[in-house]
Amino acid sequence: MSIKVSKLTKRYGEQLAANNLSFEVNRGQICGFLGPNGAGKTTTMKMLSCYTIPTSGSAYVAGFDVEKNPHEVRSNLGYLPEHNPLYKNMYVKEYLHFVGQLFRVSEVKKRVDELIEVTGLTKEQHKRIQSLSKGYRQRVGLAQAIIHDPDVLVLDEPTSGLDPNQLAEIRQLIQHLGQNKTVLFSSHIMQEVEAICDRIIIINNGNLVADESKDVLKNRLAGNQRVELLFERAPQKNILEKLSVVQSIKQRGQNGFVIWSKGETDIRRELFLFAKQNNYIILEMKELDVSVESVFQQLTSK
Repeated sequence: MSIKVSKLTKRYGEQLAANNLSFEVNRGQICGFLGPNGAGKTTTMKMLSCYTIPTSGSAYVAGFDVEKNPHEVRSNLGYLPEHNPLYKNMYVKEYLHFVGQLFRVSEVKKRVDELIEVTGLTKEQHKRIQSLSKGYRQRVGLAQAIIHDPDVLVLDEPTSGLDPNQLAEIRQLIQHLGQNKTVLFSSHIMQEVEAICDRIIIINNGNLVADESKDVLKNRLAGNQRVELLFERAPQKNILEKLSVVQSIKQRGQNGFVIWSKGETDIRRELFLFAKQNNYIILEMKELDVSVESVFQQLTSK
């Protein structure tokens, strides 16, 4: 088990930042760790990376206890904090070489050259970190997090400040790393979470409110099937409402509808049969998916 959290709790005085959290993340998983601002995500990540001591409960990273074996945890963990702390007066290549030496990386020069290419820092490697854009600083932070080839990655907002092209490159890198490592990935960009993660954990006010694979979570919260339908000449809304498979309808424009099914029935076949029998022409029909963003809003809104 790469990450194992059991009844993990953190208090700051009267404030309960993390409340009795329990979850496990295995090797080969990219797990989205989501929650509104102040939900306790960063606090939990700090406990996993030994920057903050839990008030109670336990956490293990790569089989090591974060309280009893912090040195071993750090040796097996790559951590990118939300506010990326870098030595800004150092040059990119110099800084990565320095971090590699701290982790006692063998053939550190070769490893630094490899990461500079992988993270897209080739043109920036001889610049001071303070002169880099936020996006390139994130790349440097990601490079330092993986320089010692850790088994577990904890990434807090790793795509913050990246432009669309950079997002695609870093997304591919994280997906590649996730094939053989455990990745706990926090982001407020729901499209990134949906594209990168295969499992999602959501916390709210310090409490765990969801822990499912992405598809299971979306299906469980999707409710009944939703179909968007466009007719060439639409029937009256009350006629469609009489169909046995229809639970509710919302009209969209003059000839369009969004239709919710009754129960688990796939209503597309019934709608096609209805249109054929009553000489209505369907110009478009599509099933509406449930997004991670809509699930997130449903679980964390008041």
